[in-house]
Amino acid sequence: MDAKTFERLDLKYKKKNEEYMKAHANDMMRHGPGGGRGPAGKVGKPKNTKESIGRLFSYIKKDTWKIVIVLLLVVVSSLTNLAGTYVLRPVMNSLTDGTGTVAILAKGLGVMALLYATGIIAQYAYQRIMIGVSQGALERIRNDLFKKVGRLPLKYYDTNDTGDIMSRFTNDVDTVGNMLNNTVVSIISGVISLVGTLFLMFYTNWILALVTIVMAPVMVKAAGAVAKKSRKYYKQQQAALGSLNGYVEETISGQKVVKVFNHERAAGDEFDYLNADLRNKQLKAQFFGGIMGPVMGNLGQMSYTIVSVVGGLLCVLRGFDIGGLTIFAGYSRQFSRPINELSMQVTEIFSALAGAERVFDAMDTPPELPDSDEALAPENLRGEIILDNVTFGYVPEKTILKNVSFYAKPGQKIALVGSTGAGKTTITNLITRFYDIDEGSISIDGIDIRHLKRDYLRQNIAMVLQDTHLFSGTVRENIRYGRLDATDEEVVEAAKLASAHSFIMRLENGYDTMLEGDGANLSQGQRQLLNIARAAISKAPILILDEATSSVDTRTERHIEHGMDRLMKTRTTIVIAHRLSTVRNANAIIVLENGEIIERGDHDDLLQQKGRYYELYTGKKELD
Repeated sequence: MDAKTFERLDLKYKKKNEEYMKAHANDMMRHGPGGGRGPAGKVGKPKNTKESIGRLFSYIKKDTWKIVIVLLLVVVSSLTNLAGTYVLRPVMNSLTDGTGTVAILAKGLGVMALLYATGIIAQYAYQRIMIGVSQGALERIRNDLFKKVGRLPLKYYDTNDTGDIMSRFTNDVDTVGNMLNNTVVSIISGVISLVGTLFLMFYTNWILALVTIVMAPVMVKAAGAVAKKSRKYYKQQQAALGSLNGYVEETISGQKVVKVFNHERAAGDEFDYLNADLRNKQLKAQFFGGIMGPVMGNLGQMSYTIVSVVGGLLCVLRGFDIGGLTIFAGYSRQFSRPINELSMQVTEIFSALAGAERVFDAMDTPPELPDSDEALAPENLRGEIILDNVTFGYVPEKTILKNVSFYAKPGQKIALVGSTGAGKTTITNLITRFYDIDEGSISIDGIDIRHLKRDYLRQNIAMVLQDTHLFSGTVRENIRYGRLDATDEEVVEAAKLASAHSFIMRLENGYDTMLEGDGANLSQGQRQLLNIARAAISKAPILILDEATSSVDTRTERHIEHGMDRLMKTRTTIVIAHRLSTVRNANAIIVLENGEIIERGDHDDLLQQKGRYYELYTGKKELD
């Protein structure tokens, strides 16, 4: 990558980062930064560490009794290890004062072996139990996260990369799992070992105990300094990982576009930049996380050396027993080891908390506004749609629709035409309540859609979008997605209505052919036909077609039109079309320009007016 390219990308992502930080400033005050493309810059100290810890542990409350067993086993494991070391004292003293025998040595070694074996069994048991507890917690976290993203408004997906959202399900949740699997138990075990070791050290020799404790603040201070740096860079690492995942996802999904425009080199350069950015942040995070062990280990070695020297002097000058010095030296190492291990776990904790905060950030994103208690769900909707002075903008400073008003009687076909960006698709987003209007009203059968239950509203609207989307599964399952209780016969009838039956029967397994990768084994036109069949099987009284035939050839389009005409006879239909030949038989054609209605009427009336529609239809002025 040359310097000019790097400078361009650096400027691009710094600007993205500034915009992201500005847009999420309020969230960061509450939750700390989330993911997204570009949040790879400086990250502040999280504000909700205690809250995140509390929320994480709320997911294991269901297994409280298992946690109690784990705690008991951890206590057994820690105490047996401490006791096993203490048994060495009388053995060593018997060997040094001349009273020792083979029997005494064998007995001491046997007791030590029994204690250590008990500790090993207890450790194995609590690790097995804790793995089950942590995996159950992860399952609940993923369930809650998936259910929440399903209730988030469309705006969330418009402003967050798919790859970054996926990163929260995978990388971030995995870091939480690693902490619950190992870190929690290690902390508990470390605390018990630390307290037990401290007690036995004072019991053995209070002078050496005080010498050892003097080193503890130094170790804690050093751990805190390293942890402060580590925490900052682990947060940046998680954000940079989300950025990279987002770019990889969009590049792979758009590979055809990348290749057709020979953008491979530019895509590679951008990936190199993001990959290098992640590498740099990982180097810092891993460096400060990695030096924790050596720093604490060297400080522990210093403590051990001082204890050995002072203990030797006590043996010579104060008659301190050799066995006591031997086990105290061991306890000195054991005293520094829990501190060392706890310090090492800090990096895991910070990584997990960084991931947890990103997960909880998604969970805390406001969902779609809940239905009011008075929300209605009438038994039958006829499909009369009225838009009355509707004004709307995706962002407050930019209005997309300006005082748009029109109506569609039950069974009518209303066409929306106009230039790209005129507001046609926005109208359908408002009718389905993917977004709520700013001013005016939209009503169905005389009921404001804001007074209808959102699920009920969408059950009564079938949509065929310009962008096709098929799910992994059989052809039959994808068509039935429009109405899950549809019979096999209804599936076939819907496919025939959409002119899809003939090509389906030519597939290897017909309706039972498996589709994967968004229907990658079908042509674009065939995928669209299945989407139309999905809408056809629905009993919804309102049908929205957003460039539904744009991906099929002219011959197939004629077949579809006949089927669609039959389908639309009993439904109120909103059609968005650039191919104006498909809307000639519409009851009314609405011509939009810059978010305003400039013409309306049927095909013949609009041609006679010789206005914008006439220009578009006759080709005198092409669509933008």
